[in-house]
Amino acid sequence: MVAARNVYTHGHHETVLRSHRWRTAENSAGYLLPHLASDQTLLDIGCGPGTITVDLAGRVARVTALEVTGEALDLARAEATARGRDNVDFVVADVQALDLPDAAYDVVHAHQVLQHVADPVRALREMRRVCRPGGIVAARDSDYAAFTWFPRVPELDEWLTLYQRAARANGGEPDAGRRLLSWARAAGFTDVTATASTWCFATPEDRQWWGGMWADRIRHSAMADQVRASGLATEEDLARLSTGWREWAAADDGWFTILHGEILCRA
Repeated sequence: MVAARNVYTHGHHETVLRSHRWRTAENSAGYLLPHLASDQTLLDIGCGPGTITVDLAGRVARVTALEVTGEALDLARAEATARGRDNVDFVVADVQALDLPDAAYDVVHAHQVLQHVADPVRALREMRRVCRPGGIVAARDSDYAAFTWFPRVPELDEWLTLYQRAARANGGEPDAGRRLLSWARAAGFTDVTATASTWCFATPEDRQWWGGMWADRIRHSAMADQVRASGLATEEDLARLSTGWREWAAADDGWFTILHGEILCRA
């Protein structure tokens, strides 16, 4: 099986990892946690820097961390080593064509992955294939069109449009959260629980962290390189958007919320 075209819009620049390392099982996989047990095996697809992965490894018997490149996987390996977790295995593979046996895991989990793959329905079919009958396939993805913030800094509207264009040029769907239930049903799941949750950045500390991270990320990440190279934005445009993010972060009444769609599917 040959995987469909797949490009990760964010990349792995420090400005991206700064936000991804903030993620924990509690703030990013709360919908899944009540369904985990200490005797389970779990496949964590698109594990990134491994903070969620290692948290999950503390709740189940064994975790397999999966990424599309060895370089990306090394980030999770370093996190597991730093936190003394020896029940994590590491595999390089593409979710759209998993080189893994059928029914190998009790739980198959993907956080912020399906929005980046060219064929999310195919990915979910593969996730189902490697999950044991009666096991759980879980996915959570943000929905960029549903992001909401105050005050309405115009540069943030421009940022959102630019990100959506870049992600779709890479074959992804940035408004994935609202589509998860539909994708799961198209993949053949009949027992699906669909929910939603949010991240909210409204304290001065959260605003400085989130706004400062994006102020840097819009100028220095893989996305920044992509939009400059493709002509979607100039360096001057990105500098202006960066300033807009810092303006939002400095607002005393600044508020930013991110909506996530979630699915729990019985295999």
